[in-house]
Amino acid sequence: MGEFPYRTAMVTGASGGIGEALARQLAARGVDMVLVARRADRLKQLADELRERHGVHVDVLALDLTDDESCAEAERRLADPHRPVELLVNNAGSSGSGLFAELPLRRELQTAVLNAVVPLRLTHAVLPAMIARGAGGVLNISSMSALLPRPRSATYGASKAFLSSLGETLAMEAGPHGVQVTTVHTGLTRSGFHQAAGVRTDALPDMAWLTPEQVAEESLAALVARRPAVVPGRGYRLRYPVLRVLPRWLLRRIVRREHQA
Repeated sequence: MGEFPYRTAMVTGASGGIGEALARQLAARGVDMVLVARRADRLKQLADELRERHGVHVDVLALDLTDDESCAEAERRLADPHRPVELLVNNAGSSGSGLFAELPLRRELQTAVLNAVVPLRLTHAVLPAMIARGAGGVLNISSMSALLPRPRSATYGASKAFLSSLGETLAMEAGPHGVQVTTVHTGLTRSGFHQAAGVRTDALPDMAWLTPEQVAEESLAALVARRPAVVPGRGYRLRYPVLRVLPRWLLRRIVRREHQA
């Protein structure tokens, strides 16, 4: 991959899955980090391991980013001029499974906040200093769901569409100032995310799944290559442009048929 251009990073949702894989690969590149997630014990365990194995400096912020004050604490850390963060990884996310009208409103609001509002707030906190320095990076972990109507995951799909749109626009705004914004459109990934959301995974073939390590590796490669977007996995890369150009009526018909199968 060549020399990695960032020396410090904040990774949200770092206690497992794609976030943990990103933290491990960043540490292997000598990047000092701030790890953010709710699970303090898991963060501490990971931080200790990364310090010992790679000799990097790792801070831990055990925060529930859907809580306003907790998110503000992360914002203050990102805006600290004495401890600049050169790369922000917006990875924290959540979802639920079920018909929108039947799901608890509180859970859906938390999903919308974590997937859309939190990345907006954190990026807004760190971007001015990056632009002033003429360098920096933002890596947004979005989803192929951003392109699709998502029965039984309506809020998840809509919030990821927001994140993807925000990322694409910020890449255009910040790029001329030396700041790279890359958005990752992930497919199905074996990260524990689907189980936590209550989504069945046993009916899907193994070949449909990516590993967190694969997603992390391709995401960081795209960031270094200064690409505004990346779709990890060859199968998903072939599917992505087709989904972008299909008429919406046809896309809805395909999705409806898949969900009725």
